[in-house]
Amino acid sequence: MSVRAIIPFKPKNPKTRLSSVMSLAERESFAEMMLGDVVDAVVDGGCTPSILSTAPYRLTGIETIVHAGGLNEALNEILPRSEGPTLIVMSDLPLITPANITELVSTTARMAMVPGRGGGTNAIFLHNPSGFRADFYGASFLKHLTIAGDLGLSCEIIDSFRLHDDIDEVEDLVEILILGSGGSRRYLERLGFTISVENGRVGVKRDPHE
Repeated sequence: MSVRAIIPFKPKNPKTRLSSVMSLAERESFAEMMLGDVVDAVVDGGCTPSILSTAPYRLTGIETIVHAGGLNEALNEILPRSEGPTLIVMSDLPLITPANITELVSTTARMAMVPGRGGGTNAIFLHNPSGFRADFYGASFLKHLTIAGDLGLSCEIIDSFRLHDDIDEVEDLVEILILGSGGSRRYLERLGFTISVENGRVGVKRDPHE
């Protein structure tokens, strides 16, 4: 049975902390590029992607569920009805690889989880999602560990830079330009972003003519 991979996605006005270097239209296109990289990794990793979108959105050949409410509310409606193993993976992980997906869904524990920066959660795999309750935002990684413990679920913590590195801030773009190989990197290069080094610090700059 193929693992269903739910990918939360915000198509309208995403990544507001990139507003200083990208226009609204550019941020929306960039979010789509990152989503595309995640979908490709999910498919090549042997899973079936399902986009959970906050607004109507269409990606050819991919199921999209539209839920205008919060992420937790949407997931906690979907998970009890899910049949079979389920993966939740964020859409802003453009460094993700098929091997990362395979590692997650190959866990022998009842579930696997990837911490994000600042105490967040970037991915959760559940062999049986029906009894699990999502609680994203804030220190969600610790909250999800507590939920797993309360349910008696063994949990493998996956320590992976590529899954840990979600893209929110301008300085995060450095990692895509250094390590990325998909549509997200190509899009940044088309916009004129390049790596800059000042006083020994690595950052990004954008050609003002772009």
